[in-house]
Amino acid sequence: MKKKLTKIIVNNWLNVDITLDCGQAFRWKKLPDGGMHGVACGRALTVRSEGEKIIFEGSSEEDFENIWKAYFDLGRDYEKICAGFRSDPALREAVEFCPGIRILRQEPWEALCSFIISQNNNIPRIKGIIERLCETLGDDLGGGDFTFPSAEKVACAGPEALAPLRAGFRNKYIIDAARKVADGTVDFDKINNMSDEDAAAELKKIKGVGDKVAACALLYGFGRVDCLPVDVWVKRILAETYPDGLPGCTDGVRGIAQQYLFHWRRKAY
Repeated sequence: MKKKLTKIIVNNWLNVDITLDCGQAFRWKKLPDGGMHGVACGRALTVRSEGEKIIFEGSSEEDFENIWKAYFDLGRDYEKICAGFRSDPALREAVEFCPGIRILRQEPWEALCSFIISQNNNIPRIKGIIERLCETLGDDLGGGDFTFPSAEKVACAGPEALAPLRAGFRNKYIIDAARKVADGTVDFDKINNMSDEDAAAELKKIKGVGDKVAACALLYGFGRVDCLPVDVWVKRILAETYPDGLPGCTDGVRGIAQQYLFHWRRKAY
């Protein structure tokens, strides 16, 4: 039996609650005891903070090293990045309001499909659609947990299987995405070796995928931390605070800066 990992000492800028509930992932739920429970990368996990300790429940040592370190982007020095952000007044306020946000490295297909579902939608409804998708087509892990179904499984299931999701017009986009990923029309391996611009163009071969969804998929699914998704909130921030674009302290990490500004602007006003 694999040894269970129970506690990790983290001194590198991770706020579990905010990171898992700031609009970048949709499969995490707050438990009555304060933990966050979800399924990612085919694994169920409960994670919680206790001071400097981050406790991972239900993870083997191997899974922590091979999955969760990358998922929570624990190899990147966010404290240093955020120290740079503090040179700008608005970003300094955002970092101080919600310290510890990290960009999750989700599976590319899940990120792409989730942000297709997110279009013209609110977070509770997005979560509901994704939950029904996983319950309908995902693998049952037990305890009410289901994996996110593969593109191949969604493509084979066809439009009829998506009717219970109540996703409306998004169903046809989900099916088109699943088919193009499954048959290699949109090749994730090729995207990994492309520039951000070319990678976005590759994703936009899918019906319903425009600039924002492509940027979200690249940021949250491919680890492209300079990709800048622009939704209504970010558009407002750019117009009000950065009409000439984000400041130089965000160069190379604009996606991380966006996440702080997005959460701050939604929650602090």
